[in-house]
Order: sequence, then structure tokens, then C-alpha cells
Amino acid sequence: MADRVHAFTDDVLAEHDAVALAALVRSGEVSPEEVARAAIARAERVEPVLHAVELDCYERPRFTGERSGVWFGVPTFLKDNADVAGMPTRHGSVAFRPRPAARDDAYTRQFLSTGVTLLGKTRLPEFGLNPTTEFQNAEPTVNPWNPEYSVGGSSGGGAALVAAGVVPVAHGNDGGGSLRIPAACAGLVALKPSRFRHLDNVQARQLPIKLISEGVLTRTVRDTAAYTAAAERYWRNPKLTPIGFVEGPTDRQLRIGVLLGSGTGDEPDAETRAAVEQAARLLEKAGHHVEALGVPFARRLADDFLLYWALLAHMAALTGKILHGRTFDRSALDDLTKGLGRYHRERFVGSAGALYRLRRARQSYDRVFTDYDLVLSPVTTHTVPPIGYLSPTVPADQLIDRLFRYAGYTPINNITGSPAISLPTGLGPNGLPIGVMCSAAYGDERTLLEIGYLLEAEHPFPRITADLRD
Repeated sequence: MADRVHAFTDDVLAEHDAVALAALVRSGEVSPEEVARAAIARAERVEPVLHAVELDCYERPRFTGERSGVWFGVPTFLKDNADVAGMPTRHGSVAFRPRPAARDDAYTRQFLSTGVTLLGKTRLPEFGLNPTTEFQNAEPTVNPWNPEYSVGGSSGGGAALVAAGVVPVAHGNDGGGSLRIPAACAGLVALKPSRFRHLDNVQARQLPIKLISEGVLTRTVRDTAAYTAAAERYWRNPKLTPIGFVEGPTDRQLRIGVLLGSGTGDEPDAETRAAVEQAARLLEKAGHHVEALGVPFARRLADDFLLYWALLAHMAALTGKILHGRTFDRSALDDLTKGLGRYHRERFVGSAGALYRLRRARQSYDRVFTDYDLVLSPVTTHTVPPIGYLSPTVPADQLIDRLFRYAGYTPINNITGSPAISLPTGLGPNGLPIGVMCSAAYGDERTLLEIGYLLEAEHPFPRITADLRD
């Protein structure tokens, strides 16, 4: 088994989460500059193996100056599909030469309002289309638990840095599982919030159906809860029930449906099933009502999502010069983007019907939550794949089928705009993390965070620094 790769050491960062680190900064025990220097040293130690950083600003970290922010002085990275003033946005692609952004995008400002110190931008697969952070002609971003395996995608760069202890929190976004899948691969927490819960960056505003939600990757539920509350203080959608700061488990008895079958018709592998069943037993032991739930959606909805996903890849190629400038070269796109484009061209007559059904899926989803408070499911259909299994170098038709089946659970929340949280449950026999997912009714992030606290307390999340026998 390959050695784990992490940067945890006896410096000012120690093994603190963001809440604890911010408290040290506020007390004056450490300074933002000290913390930034420690995080940079950690990044430089593990980056030659992880390949997680797209662009750094180590010589001039961006201290946001938001001293009132909940995370003032906490170092972090933004995913490289968010515009940051003075930095290029590459979207994981070599098909164009980006210019530095003129200004911070809307969500970037909301994220930075927490007071974090920005150290750079993280890698993602081309245009975020792949649930692994691998490339046509470059080193992949690898999993710090075992560098022979994927760290997921598309927010894989951020997941690798947080899991390896470089920073306690990193930005990510989720258009089909792109926060939840890397969280599951790397043993992290990731909340995909409800549609319209936060401000949107340009990328999300351009979509025919708004799939993308912004968020963070963390090692603790309280960090995710603290960020959610802080983002809400900066801007809150008045049409959604406030979340507030969630501090622990709920006292309510919840009705929880356990969903094992995926929207693609695939069943989880044995290790993934066991992780979900273990979580179900813990919830039942805590007094919640838990029962099996059949797949509430027709298989066609998964096919519709695949066609829409392919449409987005096709549009990325067609509009490249408009969005990214004259340097955009369609021939330089990776084989997955090209393959998805072909997939859409061959089936484009079905696009209107697919969009219609995707927009109506919320009605079926809402009906599920007349009977249940939460749905517990896998995040993916199988455990973490090895590097190369989902690489864009795999023949496109074979790769699209693999991606479609692997990400069998996460897209429904993007389609319907509903919230979901990925939580680590333990390690499989190969020493790699396995996550489970809880989904809730539209606007009910609070219940997801409450159940996250419960599962974290009942079965503490795996630590990359712990011995395998722990």
C-alpha cells in the first residue's frame, strides 16, 4: 500500500480546524502572517506529489482585511473556475490563454468576506466535467490517502490540500457532485447548498438550468456550519428560510429513507453498501426512524442529465472564443470534452425534451420529502477508483459510461436544486475513505448539518495521521 501524503506537523496550524485556528488568531496567540507562512511551507512540502495547486500567490498572499470575519487569518485556496482580481481563471483547460480577471466575482466576494487569507487557486479537470482531477497531458491531482488513487473531482485540488493538512478549508463548487465526490474520496465534509442560497459566479449564471452550487471542503462539521452561517451573514436570500449557526445534533426524531439503488440503475459495491448500512444503524440507534426507500425517479432522468452534461461540454467548445478570447483553440480540448460534444451532437434533437423533464424533476423530488425528513444514500456507486480509470485518455465512449455509472447518486440534487451533504464514515479495507450522503428538502440545510454533527460524534471521522489500526 502506498504511503499517505500529508503535511501535518507541530507548527501553528497543528491539526486545528478553521474555527479553532481563527480563535487563535483573534486571541493574538498567532498572527495571520505566521499562519500563512506555515500553510505555504506545508503546501511546498506536499505539492510535488499531490499536484493540487494551479496558481499560487505565496510571495504576496491576499490578506482580505475582514477582521470581523469568522475566519479572519485562516489560509485557504479558491478553485480555479472562480474569478479573483489580478489572477487568471484557467478552468482546468489548456485550450486558451486567460488574462488576469479585472475584479472578484460575486461569490468570490462572499467567500472572502469570511476573512480568510488567499494563498492561490486549485486545480480542476477541464471545465469541471470529470469527477476526477486528471488531465490529458499533465500530472493528475492525487489522493493524499494513497497517491495511486483519484481524489475525485471536479473540486479535487481543494480536497487534496484540505485532506493533506495544508489548509483547514478550501473553496469548491458542485454541478453534479463536484464537492461531494472529492469529499467522499478524501475523507472530508462537503455541503452542497440549495439553489439560490448564495450569490452566483458568472459560470453558474450562464447555464440553461442552474446546476452549480458553491461551498467549502472541510475536515469537521462545525467548520462547514460556521462557513454556512458566515456566508449567510454577508448575503441571505430572503426567499429561503435562514439556516443560522448550527451548533449540534437535533433533538427531533427524523424519518429517514435509505436509498441504495442509484438513478442509473446501478447498485453500490459491497464496501459502499456497508458504509451506508453502518450509518443507518447509527441513526436508528440515536432514535431516528429508518426504513428502505426505492429509487423514486425513472432511469430516463439520469439519461437526461447525461445529455445536458454533454450539452454543456458542446457549448464550451462552441462559445470558447466568446467566453475566453481569441486564443481559444477547440482542437486543444481534452478527449472527454470532445467526446461529450460528439455525444450531444448525435442526440441533440432530444435536448429540448431533456431540459423540460429536468426542470420538472423537482416535483417528484418534493413528493419524497412529504414522507421523509432525510434520504441517506451512497455518494458514488463504488469506492475510490485508481488513477487512470476515469482519465480523459480513456476512449471517450468507455469513459462516459464509467463516469455516468460512478456518479449515480449526486446529480439529482443539482437537477432539483436541493441540498445534500457528504460525510466520511470510515476507511475501506484498502485504507481509503468512504463517504455517505444525506439529502434534504429544498432549503433544509439545517437538518443536514444537525445529522452531520450526530454521525461525527457517533463515529469520529477518519484522520490521515492516525494509524490504520485506530
